[in-house]
Amino acid sequence: MESNVILKAENVGKIYRLGLVGTGTISHDLNRWWYKIRGKEDPYLKVVETNVRSTKGKSDYVWAINDISFEVEKGEVLGIIGKNGAGKSTLLKILSRVTLPTQGIIKTKGRIASLLEVGTGFHPEMTGRENIYLNGAILGMTKAEINDKIDEIIEFSGCERFIDTPVKRYSSGMKVRLAFAVAAHLEPDILVVDEVLAVGDAEFQKKAIGKMQDISQGEGRTVLFVSHDMNAILKLTTRVILLENGTISKIGNPKEIVDDYIIGETKAKTHKVWSQGEEPGNINAKLKSISVTNSKNELNFDFDVTEEIRVNIEYLNTNRDNKNTAIIHIIDEKDVILFASNEFDNPDWKKIHNNDNSIIKTTCRVPGNFLAEGRYKVLVAIGSYNPHMLHVKLNNALTFMVIDKPQFEKDRINVGGKWPGLIRPMLQWDIEKSNLE
Repeated sequence: MESNVILKAENVGKIYRLGLVGTGTISHDLNRWWYKIRGKEDPYLKVVETNVRSTKGKSDYVWAINDISFEVEKGEVLGIIGKNGAGKSTLLKILSRVTLPTQGIIKTKGRIASLLEVGTGFHPEMTGRENIYLNGAILGMTKAEINDKIDEIIEFSGCERFIDTPVKRYSSGMKVRLAFAVAAHLEPDILVVDEVLAVGDAEFQKKAIGKMQDISQGEGRTVLFVSHDMNAILKLTTRVILLENGTISKIGNPKEIVDDYIIGETKAKTHKVWSQGEEPGNINAKLKSISVTNSKNELNFDFDVTEEIRVNIEYLNTNRDNKNTAIIHIIDEKDVILFASNEFDNPDWKKIHNNDNSIIKTTCRVPGNFLAEGRYKVLVAIGSYNPHMLHVKLNNALTFMVIDKPQFEKDRINVGGKWPGLIRPMLQWDIEKSNLE
């Protein structure tokens, strides 16, 4: 391997046999061994099918992962994302040497610490303190080295009161706290972390992400991180692998890969244009197009918390009796309407809407430093209030995401972690100072 490459995977694949406990039968194993000693290809590779969990296959053999090749450099944080069943956990187990690959090789330099499942590597009958020493010994640490770190590990885990209690009495969250504290503080060269961190509470997740940033940036060690939390992936990683059906679909810049994944997973809706005759609405108003853009009027899905978000609506106004108005609702992930707004807020609204047949192009600007991190839906409607009528209403018309991007030039200080509250406004503070004599 090159001097700066700390981990390298070459054509790695893993086959599982479906429907049975274990890897198969003795006859299958003997058959594969017989082919192997004669230098021939594994006969079952010819009948293995791609790992598509939602479809029924014809073979008893399936590729959990197949033909996986990549390199990781020292100090890099590599994110691994994909749908459930895409092969993420299988890949991490192979990289951690929990299981062997069916084909291909893994080359590593230095110690690997893994946090793949709740209580990874813990003996349930041993206390938390004893398990710290056990895990340290497995990682190749001496007792003196563990002694130097143990107070820091216990404090970070937040389990000090229960540290001399058998681990079998810990909750799943406490096990994760202690396991992560051990894995992160015993100075592995490569730290492998699966989605298990999701079991922890918000405070611990914040601490864990901060610690992983310290490990990679401050201490120059390598982190492999699997998560379904795209905010964490964007904050933490320097490169991302997208797995689909057991193979690498894309690898590269976190923002680009996450955008592609989100569009595929959640069907990000940044714009919609209707052709003539297909516009939703009635004789009073019809939508022609809608979009969500940045301050440069570029279509966009993920915005930094400091960026302006523009919701653009173009509609055909044919209501001669009552003035129409465009309406939007911004709705969060929990289906809470954060706020509603309409064209009435423009002082020239009456002047513009003069009851003529016309095409109206209107833009609502949501200022930067207003929305908190998260995913949002936009309800778009056209209505009139005299009398009250809705001519068209689209409940989930547009979607976008707000992220606190660390690489973005900020007008405010990033204190780390997720800010509390449904919104995140930058409010005016008047400050006075009086010097003491």
